[in-house]
Amino acid sequence: MADPDLRTLADTAGVIVDWTDADGVAQRVGDDTLVAVLDALGIHARTPAKCREAQAELNARSTQAPPLVTARAGEPVALGRAGGRVELVHEDGDRVELRVAEDGTVPAPPQPGEWKFGDDDERSLVVAPARCFGVADALGAAAPRAWGVALQVYSARGPRDAGIGDAGGADAWLTRAARYGAHAVALSPLHAAMPAGPHYSPYSPADRRWLDPLHADPAAVLGVAAAQSCLERAGLAGRFDALAAGALVDWPEGAAVKWRWLRALHAAHAGSHADAIAGFAAAGGDALHAHTQWAARAFGDGDPSLHVFAQWLAARSWAALQAQARGQGMGIGLVADLAVGFDPAGSEAAAQADAVLDGLLLGAPPDAFNAQGQVWGLGAYAPAALRRSGYAPFRTLLDCVMRDRGGVRIDHILGLKRMWLVPTGAEATHGAYLRYPMRELLDLLALASWRHRAIVIGEDLGVVPPGFRQRLAARGVLGIDVLPFTRDDDGGFLPPAQWRHDAVAMTTTHDLPTLAGWRIGRDLSWRRRCGLLDADGRRRAMRERRTDVAALDRAIVAAGGTTDGDPTVAALRHVATTPSPLVLVPAEDMLGLRGQPNLPGVVETHPNWRRRLPERTDAAWQAAVAAISAGRRQGAAA
Repeated sequence: MADPDLRTLADTAGVIVDWTDADGVAQRVGDDTLVAVLDALGIHARTPAKCREAQAELNARSTQAPPLVTARAGEPVALGRAGGRVELVHEDGDRVELRVAEDGTVPAPPQPGEWKFGDDDERSLVVAPARCFGVADALGAAAPRAWGVALQVYSARGPRDAGIGDAGGADAWLTRAARYGAHAVALSPLHAAMPAGPHYSPYSPADRRWLDPLHADPAAVLGVAAAQSCLERAGLAGRFDALAAGALVDWPEGAAVKWRWLRALHAAHAGSHADAIAGFAAAGGDALHAHTQWAARAFGDGDPSLHVFAQWLAARSWAALQAQARGQGMGIGLVADLAVGFDPAGSEAAAQADAVLDGLLLGAPPDAFNAQGQVWGLGAYAPAALRRSGYAPFRTLLDCVMRDRGGVRIDHILGLKRMWLVPTGAEATHGAYLRYPMRELLDLLALASWRHRAIVIGEDLGVVPPGFRQRLAARGVLGIDVLPFTRDDDGGFLPPAQWRHDAVAMTTTHDLPTLAGWRIGRDLSWRRRCGLLDADGRRRAMRERRTDVAALDRAIVAAGGTTDGDPTVAALRHVATTPSPLVLVPAEDMLGLRGQPNLPGVVETHPNWRRRLPERTDAAWQAAVAAISAGRRQGAAA
C-alpha cells in the first residue's frame, strides 16, 4: 500500500493514484512511480519531510486566485471577496455592473466572450457558450444526416506533390466529394513537422500552431505556370514524377526535393509577393518569428525568411481550399486534426517552455491492443502551468488549428480530463494519470468553436472514464463511434439505430484495419509478420475474426441490409443508416482497399503513414457513394 502522506500529496498535485484499467480491474500506482512522476512535476517527495514541505506549498498555492476563470452564463463566479459591486468589461467594450453576493460570487453575464474585471486588469472571466458549434448549426438543419470523407493527406495524389501529398491532391478529393453531396473532408494532421526521417508520423509534430510546408500547393497560390516553370528550371520535374509514381511515400527523399522547390520558389517569387508575405509575418507576430528561427536551424538552411514564405504558401493553400469547399456547397468543409502532443525538441516546446511538462512523456497504459502499454515520445502542457498562464497556450492552439477550417478532430480527447504520463526512460507500465481541468478546457473549446464556426469531434476511444462521454455530449463535442467497437454488452454488433446521436459514425480509423482488410484478417497477418503475434496467436485471432465477420453480416441483414454483393459496400450502407449527424468514411474504405494507414506498436516493418491511394477508382467510388447516400436516406426515414 502506498504511503498515506505520499498518496495525499499526489492527489493534491493531480496525480491519480487509484484507477481502473481497460478490463475493469482496479489498479494502484506504486510509491516509486509516484515519487518519479512528482519529481518530474517539480514536487520533491523522496523523504517524509520533503513530502510534508511539498504538501504545505501546494496547499498555499491552491488559495491563490487564478488569472482567468471560466463559466457559462448565469453561473456563479468566485471573486474572493464578499459584498459590494464589480464592473465587468467585455472584449467588445460593453460594460455591466454586478452585485457581489455574501458568498463572494457574481453571476456570469449572458454574453459569451472574455470579460475583464474593471478594478483588476490582471484577471479575466471567459463566459462560454452552453455548447460547441454543431453540425446542425453548420448545415442549418434540425436533424442533419451529413457525410464526408476522411483523408490521409500524404496518400492523395496531386500533380506536383513529390509523392508526399499536398493541398492539390486534397483538392481533387474535395471537389469530387462535394459533387456527390458530401459536406466534409477530414484531414490528417497538417502541423509543422520535424525534419523528415524514414519513420515520419503526422502525430509527432514540431509545432501544432503552424503548418507543414511540405503539404503546401504552390500552384494554387502562385499560379500553375509559375510553379511549373520554377520546378523545371530547378531540374526537379523528373524526380517529382518518379516519386509521385510510387505506391509508398519516400519521406526523406520527397521532403528533400520539395524543400529544393520551395527554395527555388522563394528566390523567384517572394519579392513579387512581398507585401502579402510581410502582412502574414506581422499577423504571426513573435510566435511566427520564433518558429521560423527554429526551423532555419532545425532544417539547416539558416534562412528564416524562407520559412516565413513557406508558411505563407501553406496557409494560403489550405485557406483557399476551405473557401472552395464552402463555395461548392459544403456546409462544413475541411476538418483539421489536432494531435495530442508535440515533439519535445520542436518549436512548440521551445516557445512554451514554462508551460511544458519536463521529464514526462505521453503514452497509454496496457490495454487489449498492447499489453505493455505505450510511450508515444510526445510532450504536453502541465495543467498547473496552464492555469497560471490563463490557459494561453491552449487558447492560442485552438485559434491556430480552427482558423480557415470548418471543424476540428481532437486526437485523444480523453486528455482534457487526464493524461497517462511516463517519466523519461521508464516503461509505459511505470506511468500514472495526471488530471487536467476539464471544465475550463471545455469552456474555452466551446467559445473557440463558435468564434470560428467550427464543429468539434473528439476521439473518445480507449480507456474512457465513467461519465466522460456524457460530459462531452452535454457540451456539444461529438464522440466517435467506430464499427468494430460499437458492440452491446455481449459483444454483438449494435443495430444502427442504437448508435449514438451525438457521435460521428465511422467504419474504421487510421489505426485500425480497413473494412476489406478486416474481413480477411490482413491486420492479423501483418501482426504475425511484425512479431506481435505468434503462429498460434494468429490462428486463434483468425477464428475470432471469422466469428466477428459472420456476426457483422447477421447484423447487417437484421437491420434490413443485404450481404449478397460487395460486403464492404454493405457495411458502408449499414454505418450510414445510423442516427449520427455526420458519417465520415476513410478514403481507403471508399475505395475498398485492404491496407491500413498505420499499425500501432510497429515502427520498422509495416509501412506506417506511407500508403498512397490508387490513381483511378471510379467504380469503387460510385458504389461507395450510392451505398452511403442510400443509408443516409434510410436512416432519416426510420
